[in-house]
Amino acid sequence: MREIKWWRLLSLVVLAVMWWGCAPAEARQNSHDACREDQLDSSTVNAEIHFRQHGRNYIQVSSDMKVEVPVREWSMASQLTFSTESPEYRTAMHCLLRGSDNSLHSTEWRNGNPVATADGDKVTVAYSSYTWIKGYGDFQLGPWKITRDKKKKDKWEVILQPSTLQKARWNLMAELGGLKFKHYGRPWFADKAKAVWATQPLERLCPAADPDRRRKPLDYLCVEVDLPWQRSLALSWDESLWKPAGIATWWVFASGVLALAALRARRPYVSPAFGTPGSRWRVGGFRGGRGEGLASSVLQWALLSGAVALTLLLLIQQLEHPHVKLRWRVICIAAGLTLTLVARPWYGGSSPTAPNAGTDESDDSKGHRRRQAYAVIGFASALAAIGMLVILGHQLFRLPPGLEAKAVPFRGKVGYVLMGLATVWLWLAAMAAWAWRFTREGGLVPARWISKWDKAPVLCVAAVSALLGLIAGGLLWCLHWTLENQWKRSAWLSEANLSAKHEEYVNSYLANFSFTDLTWIFTYSWLLAGIALLALLHFRFTIQRAQASHKRENIPLGPDKPDLLLIAALFALTVGMRGAKFASNNAQYGIWFALDIISLFAVLAAGRRWSVLGQMGDQFYMHTPGTNNRSELLEKAHQYRNLNHQLQLLDQGRASGVTSEQLEDQLRGLRQWLVSRCLKKNPPFQISILDVALAWGPDAHWWSNALRAARLAFCFGVPASVALLYLEMKDLYNGAQLRLEPTAIPSVVAGFIAYQTAWAGLGFVLGAVWRLLPGRRSTARAWSLAFAYAVPALLGALLNRYTDVAPKMLVLYSVLTLLILTLTSLWLDTSTLSEERQYWPSRFALLLSIHRLRGLSGQVAWLLAQVAVVVTILKELIKR
Repeated sequence: MREIKWWRLLSLVVLAVMWWGCAPAEARQNSHDACREDQLDSSTVNAEIHFRQHGRNYIQVSSDMKVEVPVREWSMASQLTFSTESPEYRTAMHCLLRGSDNSLHSTEWRNGNPVATADGDKVTVAYSSYTWIKGYGDFQLGPWKITRDKKKKDKWEVILQPSTLQKARWNLMAELGGLKFKHYGRPWFADKAKAVWATQPLERLCPAADPDRRRKPLDYLCVEVDLPWQRSLALSWDESLWKPAGIATWWVFASGVLALAALRARRPYVSPAFGTPGSRWRVGGFRGGRGEGLASSVLQWALLSGAVALTLLLLIQQLEHPHVKLRWRVICIAAGLTLTLVARPWYGGSSPTAPNAGTDESDDSKGHRRRQAYAVIGFASALAAIGMLVILGHQLFRLPPGLEAKAVPFRGKVGYVLMGLATVWLWLAAMAAWAWRFTREGGLVPARWISKWDKAPVLCVAAVSALLGLIAGGLLWCLHWTLENQWKRSAWLSEANLSAKHEEYVNSYLANFSFTDLTWIFTYSWLLAGIALLALLHFRFTIQRAQASHKRENIPLGPDKPDLLLIAALFALTVGMRGAKFASNNAQYGIWFALDIISLFAVLAAGRRWSVLGQMGDQFYMHTPGTNNRSELLEKAHQYRNLNHQLQLLDQGRASGVTSEQLEDQLRGLRQWLVSRCLKKNPPFQISILDVALAWGPDAHWWSNALRAARLAFCFGVPASVALLYLEMKDLYNGAQLRLEPTAIPSVVAGFIAYQTAWAGLGFVLGAVWRLLPGRRSTARAWSLAFAYAVPALLGALLNRYTDVAPKMLVLYSVLTLLILTLTSLWLDTSTLSEERQYWPSRFALLLSIHRLRGLSGQVAWLLAQVAVVVTILKELIKR
């Protein structure tokens, strides 16, 4: 009987041991004693902390920690060399680095898991982490804690606060990277750059250095750091109201210029080219019809966008209050629906070829508009109703009344997703509706699209809705993916102990999905302003062409003053604002915007006197713009090039049958023809017929020149966009955010589109003001436009240097701008003389023949110098 009881007891013991062995390692580590930290006392720890602050927006701090663990003394030492995904590795690493600490380390970043290598009777663990001081608060990385001194707000403290290995042998080094610091205790070595301590074991140096300080028992060593004013300014700026005020200033400036451009664009066109003095005749206006509606739409968007931006900035400052979050959700849905309906994408207006025809519509047109309005209102209202159902009917989804991020069932998560998707969809729909309104009224939409929209509005709205739904779903997927990555980073080695917080963590982001994405979406709404400006320019061009054809008048050569304001605003929105992001200070965005416009107008003012056509005089403008006359000018330019080429051959002794006197007589005849076109007013002798032809551009109208140059710059800008995005992602902070920021991947895609838009806008402005820019050579005109951007860029670079931020990215963007302008200008030369391609085997050969008479070696040297500067800056930035 006793033997039976004994075997029963033994079987129970065996079952208990098997259960313990099969239990997850994370469950076995719950007991603090299971780690056997007393066996780690003979370990050796080398801990270093490094600060990098020069040439950066924020201070980067990195921690390098190496722990040498004796294999024979710690029972878990061998587990450190297991696979990083194994439970044994995670258990041993948690015991070695965290111990009883199971908190979220949200401020700590790592490039990978610690590397453990076995070397004889010991295992060495290399553990590296880093962070950025981007705000006021506590930063934990490795065994270090960085906190701000509450009494001395310009002082920061670096505290050694390890949760394990307190009795091990420690060797410490703090490298402050040029920061002023004050160390406590007895360092083994110290100079102006770093301090080294060798303690065995750790000593509580902070209380001994300053008895008045009330330290925690685990504060072993501390260093007091004095941040320079440049870094303190960046921190205080981000925490103050001046940052949103700077962003608001940009919106105010942009909205004001857009509104002014819309009001100026209503004026009739005044014909003499370039606004030069002389007789004027009116070509057309915006009075009545679609032109009036387009200008009103642009003005309306200018006011709405400014108001929405200011509202978002004000609400973001108060998002800490739960009732504000609830109100903001309602406001965001209502605002998205309102913006969509106010855009009235079903509105069309009259034909641009008859802008004064009024707004009378046929019954068919009214029927089309009615069906389009019903389709848009129906889809938008349905999505808004879904979002409001989640907010007002939160009981159906078992959500708390304030929609706080708490533990909710699966139904509640579905409610969060529906509310977020509906809100994001409405704002995307609002942006699409305004873009369609501008492009349709400006005549930028192909006729077949309008026909499809008139015949099947429900199908079109359904297709666009599905596309916007895919975009919103993609943003939600990015949120989910980055959310899991953030959780793994913050709860590293403690996921099992923090599993109860995971659901609350996920719910908090799902509930606030729309907050982050709406701000991101509206950040890129400046593209709508660019579309509106382009639509206004195209509509005015259509009016000018229609009126000139109707009255049999010459098409005006250059933009009028209202057009120049539109072009300058487009230049500041596309080209200027892409460069402003490298200036590292939101406060000057509005000033940068204004400087871009003023600088361009200053260059154009110089062009009235120093441009090729400006030196030819007003009479030349009035007697040459016709298409037939342009063909005659190109023919004379061809003769001029042939005569000069024959003179060169004659000088080299390779020509016969003609004398230099005959060639010179023919050249003088071409000169007399040029003088006759100026009504006997002698143009400057340094200006030739070839100069005039190339200054004219490839097309008869400045709008056509602008489109051609925009396409060229867009193609030339693709490598530049890829290079800029690569350098941005190569930065440690941006590269880390790519996996952890919900809008990081969408920002890369949007950034590429924005860069390409900037290059296309750059080319468009170059082609539009091609005849106004000073300089005889095409590269000189390109340099003139680059100078208009260089003025604010130089001020931004000086500001960067003053605040100790590296301006290399801004310099690179500026040089790329000049390089793209140079390539575009050279290609425009070949397009101008495209009829001569039949005489040359390639476009490159034609380009060489054109510039053989215009200083070919200088042109090539100038272009190669720009390429060399770009390559040099790229190499330095890649090595950084």
